[in-house]
Amino acid sequence: MLKNILGLGIIVGLLSVAQVAGAQGKTVYVDMQKAVQVTQAGKKAKEQLDAEFQKRKTKLDKKKTDIETMGKDLDKKRSLMSEEALQKKQIEIQDEMMKFQKEVGENQLEIQKKEEELVKPIIEKMKKTIEKLAQEKSYAMVLENKNLVIYGEKGSDITDEVVSAFEKAK
Repeated sequence: MLKNILGLGIIVGLLSVAQVAGAQGKTVYVDMQKAVQVTQAGKKAKEQLDAEFQKRKTKLDKKKTDIETMGKDLDKKRSLMSEEALQKKQIEIQDEMMKFQKEVGENQLEIQKKEEELVKPIIEKMKKTIEKLAQEKSYAMVLENKNLVIYGEKGSDITDEVVSAFEKAK
């Protein structure tokens, strides 16, 4: 709710600035997420990220299966084990589960870091492309995200134009 209110406040502020700037040029917007995803560089980055994710997922799935197997084996042998051996095995399984959860968290952070590493140069180039396009077309203001725009005239979304210019700029 607070995020929506803040977003609305930002929109109102931007629209006020846009009205003043409107006398000098047009205000447009770009869906950066879409723009990055549809470029060849964005698709390549996604492929690399997906490959890395699958590699890690396969490794983690195997560890999860191993831990589940340990638990099932314990359940089968429970009646044959001494109380001390049972507790020792339960602690061992808990330790493995904690290690697994820690590794899952670390992998999530590493994937996020890898995504940022792959996408950052694309976004930097995209911003330069947008700036150049805005100067060429005399746009007064370019908003970054269509989610901030409640209404825009037809032609205000320049995402496809930005993507085309980005691909040509290689």
